[in-house]
Amino acid sequence: MRLQRLRGSAAQEGKKVKDSDTDAFAFGSAPSRTGYDPDGSRPAGASGNRGRNPAGGAPGQSAQTREEGGNPPDPAGAAQDGRFDHHKEKKGRKRRRRRRGGQKPAGAVEVRADEQPAAQPPAKEGDPQPPRRKRRRGRKKPRAHVAQANDGPVTGLQPDGRAAAGGANAPAAAVPAAPKPAAPPVRNHAPRSQELYAALDLGTNNCRLLVATPTRPGQFRVVDAFSRIVRLGEGLSRTGRLSEAAMDRAIEALKVCRGKLDARPIRRMRLIATEACRAAANGEAFLERVREETGLTLEIVDRETEARLAVSGCSSLVDRDTDSVVLFDIGGGSSEIALVDVKDRRSRRLADHIVAWTSLQVGVVTLSEKFDGRDVTEQIFEDMIDHTAGLLHRFEERDRLADRVGMDGFHLLGTSGTVTTLAGIHLDLPRYDRRRVDGLWMSSDEVDAMNARLLSWSFDERVANPCIGADRADLVLAGCAILEAIRRVWPSNRLRVADRGLREGILTEMMAADGAWRRGANPWRNRPQRSAR
Repeated sequence: MRLQRLRGSAAQEGKKVKDSDTDAFAFGSAPSRTGYDPDGSRPAGASGNRGRNPAGGAPGQSAQTREEGGNPPDPAGAAQDGRFDHHKEKKGRKRRRRRRGGQKPAGAVEVRADEQPAAQPPAKEGDPQPPRRKRRRGRKKPRAHVAQANDGPVTGLQPDGRAAAGGANAPAAAVPAAPKPAAPPVRNHAPRSQELYAALDLGTNNCRLLVATPTRPGQFRVVDAFSRIVRLGEGLSRTGRLSEAAMDRAIEALKVCRGKLDARPIRRMRLIATEACRAAANGEAFLERVREETGLTLEIVDRETEARLAVSGCSSLVDRDTDSVVLFDIGGGSSEIALVDVKDRRSRRLADHIVAWTSLQVGVVTLSEKFDGRDVTEQIFEDMIDHTAGLLHRFEERDRLADRVGMDGFHLLGTSGTVTTLAGIHLDLPRYDRRRVDGLWMSSDEVDAMNARLLSWSFDERVANPCIGADRADLVLAGCAILEAIRRVWPSNRLRVADRGLREGILTEMMAADGAWRRGANPWRNRPQRSAR
């Protein structure tokens, strides 16, 4: 009987312990392995007010121990039933506290200045010592939360955040604002502001403007462009002067260009005039009028400069397997031809490889006025070819590439409205598309077929073609005659079409002179690569 009573008493004590543990977990406060509650600043089971001890026991004694009136629990036994394992629950409480915006945990009582917490008794020998808490590296200390009453700041606080003596009746002290942490530097991976370059070419037939910014070495991206047929050289071959109507058309186009240049921060620009202003007796007076009415200052370039700029503008269309090229630019009042040799060496500046050049005093406007380009028969077409061929035979250095003409590494490269028009007709484009025309290859038979096709069309049929139009209908056959004369002097199996010219050459030379393509100078070349995630 006595043995049964002992067993029953032990069972009741175990039930009490179990119920106590259950109540502790029900309030979200698990027993501590170290004897300290999840706040980590006072013994487990102690009241939120450190200055009071409602149970009347020692401050370091747990509530369960005081209730049973026994000694403090054995640390080894407490570790076995998991009462001291509070780390996971502690982390969870901190996480929830951060989500609530740093509020105080429920049940916490603010310590007043006149209620100092009771002193902790010295630890006795044999009592379990709480282990030293470890702080995770790399995490900042949480800031102390300042209690507020009636939506206002609490007065009587010392600079370190503690309550000052005298409580709320003490004189208000200014609370220094906590310094804000310095924001980390923001790295801007966007390219620097664009460095814009502008090139204007006022020719005998067209007024063209190009605004671009450098990208990869030797290349640039077009930002704005303008082109208008002004026929500045109209009647020049008969009178030797620029007509008033032609000058008015050119000035109106230049005013549009001036507006485009003023709308953008241009780093550097170059504005040139070519054959019409070179040959006209009133060319200089016309440029002075342009300065007065538009504010633009144009320079008249010589024929050699014009040929070099044409070559520079087409440098990217000369492939690595090319040994030599005859480049021609059929203009309105003149035609520039350059012989380029890149067999033995090659540099980035294609203009450095010019071995011979010439400028013919004939263009699509002057030749059309001489032979009436409106109604062109086969005989008139042959007369145009013979006239141009006679000028070519005066070029003494035309045979500098005679040993390579007709070989695989040799081809013609044409940059003018004539060859781009032929390419558009060859592709049967419903509307001219520069992206499909620039860089197109045409065989010798295809060029012959286009010349024959154009000769078979009447003037109205040429006007109706979307790649020709009314502005070029009386000029296109004159350009084909100049092209045919060049092909007879330098026969080639291939012709490459370039929808580019002097403007591109001007931009290329200005960007190269400024070092826009040097490493470290071009923001587009040094853009950071996005790392793969």
